[in-house]
Amino acid sequence: MSMIVTSNTSKRMQEIAEKVRHGERLNLEDGVFLYETDDLLTLGQLANEVNLRKNGKKVYFIENMSLYFTNVCEARCAFCNFRKDLGDEGAYTLTGQEMIEYVEQHIHPGVREFHIVGGHNHHMPFQYYVDSLQALTDRFPDVTLKAYTAAEIDFYTRISGLSIEEVLKELQKAGLKSLTGGGAEILSDEYRKKMKVDKANVDRYLEVHRTAHNLGMKTHTTMLYGAIETHEDRIRHMMQIRELQDETNGFLVFIPLSMQPRNKNAGIMRRNSAYEDLKTIAISRLMLDNFDHIKAYFINIGPQLTQVSLSFGASDVHGTILKERISHAAGALTPEGLTRNELVWLIKGAGRIPVERDTFYNEIKVYE
Repeated sequence: MSMIVTSNTSKRMQEIAEKVRHGERLNLEDGVFLYETDDLLTLGQLANEVNLRKNGKKVYFIENMSLYFTNVCEARCAFCNFRKDLGDEGAYTLTGQEMIEYVEQHIHPGVREFHIVGGHNHHMPFQYYVDSLQALTDRFPDVTLKAYTAAEIDFYTRISGLSIEEVLKELQKAGLKSLTGGGAEILSDEYRKKMKVDKANVDRYLEVHRTAHNLGMKTHTTMLYGAIETHEDRIRHMMQIRELQDETNGFLVFIPLSMQPRNKNAGIMRRNSAYEDLKTIAISRLMLDNFDHIKAYFINIGPQLTQVSLSFGASDVHGTILKERISHAAGALTPEGLTRNELVWLIKGAGRIPVERDTFYNEIKVYE
């Protein structure tokens, strides 16, 4: 195993490095220390070592499309600029047929996954959300439906009167194969109150994923960082996700999401720094020892920093996406999608091996 390259590594960092290299789990104090250290290179090297042990030099991506049936939402989360009220300019709610027409205009051969999220539109019954998936299943039976956040599932229980399990089973009948990871934000009820996260609380978020896992579904999970939360809040978030993974082994990937300012013209002081983004990816890799993959989400951090993150613990660069809307509504300055060739180029440029995958990380093609 290679040695730490920096000459000013602290005793505390050395202790953490020993724990990592001996497979010992990091605790809350370790995680907070890693956020507070300025030794970014040592942090990155440790995360890179862990990732190489798990995945070698392979970096994964998928050909997918992001779909949004509605942006009408009852919630008024402080950080969201995607939502609309019914009747607002730009508000929309698509039927299944309208979505099919949109997909047929934009889809290209090779798309394997629809990534589907949207507003909590309480003007529509639960059956609308079931029918939305069924329409896509009927028209595109070979495309995997990764749909809805845990917060959306919780919302559906409220408008339907069904349990979490009953809601998930109805959606599975309509073609649901996996849940997206959104709605986690920061898993702290105090944070959620301050940030007006007007949707599923911490226990409900975790319970939705636990129930999905118990039904045999593999899911994704996220952390939206860069608002009012503390470093301790972020580490506690990771530890709660890690604990559920210990219980169910149902998560496929952890996705740190760098919060975007609501104004696209906001200066750099209103955005997370590249330093903070790389730290968060690396710390996620070190804290989440029971996760196979940490995703670098180019929509939020940009393609160039995504490329660098592959040496800081990331093993996934998401996918082609095609017309991402939520982060861009909140001020993202990055591309709305990348092509397969661009993703392959990005990964190879980092000295890694691109691997096209399906939703469940089965390998489709390795680009040696």
